[in-house]
Amino acid sequence: MSNTNVRYLVFDIESVTDGDLLAKTKYPGDQLSAQQAIQKYRSFLMQKYESDFIPYTFQIPISIVVGKVAADFSLLDLVSLDEPGFRPHVVTQHFWLGWEKYKRPTLVSFNGRTFDIPLLELAAFRYGISLAKWFRWRDKSYEQPRHRYNFEGHFDLQEVLTNFGASRLNGGLNLAANLIGKPGKLDVEGSMVQDMFDAGKLREIDDYCRCDVLDTYFVFLRTMVLIGEIELAREQELVQQTKEWLEENSVKRPIYSTYLAAWGNWTSPWDA
Repeated sequence: MSNTNVRYLVFDIESVTDGDLLAKTKYPGDQLSAQQAIQKYRSFLMQKYESDFIPYTFQIPISIVVGKVAADFSLLDLVSLDEPGFRPHVVTQHFWLGWEKYKRPTLVSFNGRTFDIPLLELAAFRYGISLAKWFRWRDKSYEQPRHRYNFEGHFDLQEVLTNFGASRLNGGLNLAANLIGKPGKLDVEGSMVQDMFDAGKLREIDDYCRCDVLDTYFVFLRTMVLIGEIELAREQELVQQTKEWLEENSVKRPIYSTYLAAWGNWTSPWDA
């Protein structure tokens, strides 16, 4: 595959809490283990916010799955970075090096503006990785890839569907995927990742990440219809092509069979 074939990188990440960092910054002097610190902070968050999801600033990436998409919006490949090692520093480095290797294609995410990208920038800060071509801080702000309104640098689907936060998309990616007949959340949700990691279920976490990327890709295609980049008929062709690709690759990736088992074909009201 030529590097120039890749025009978009549709991605998602899964992350877990750095318990040692949490213990040191939140509970200095308490002599808590990493696991104890995580449990204590999750309990605090649950009592105060009814959600025990720890802020990204305390997290490190363990799984990043990237969908390579061509200029004609066809899915070229779906890859997991640093599989099966899932080493946070390597995962981070591979993500940013891959973006440069493919000549800085548009990053596509769902809510990546407020979570995935800030986490990956902070991870690069932690691990001493230069992101000079991402920041381009000497350029005009709107020309910098990370600028909020630079869709060539980063196309955040949630930003598009909410008019940059002017409204709320209650239901998130799961809702958007289900609106177009795709599986959405299966047996795993983001809030479960920490416990799965603690139980050593890295493969299952990575499979969950793959499914989220597939949902994101299909939502991306429908969004391209919405903004006038492709026709609905073309989107449906791409959906069918991707379904066939998943069927062909389901032997080596059983999670694709699980995803296909929950598949729902979108019914066009215009054909009724």
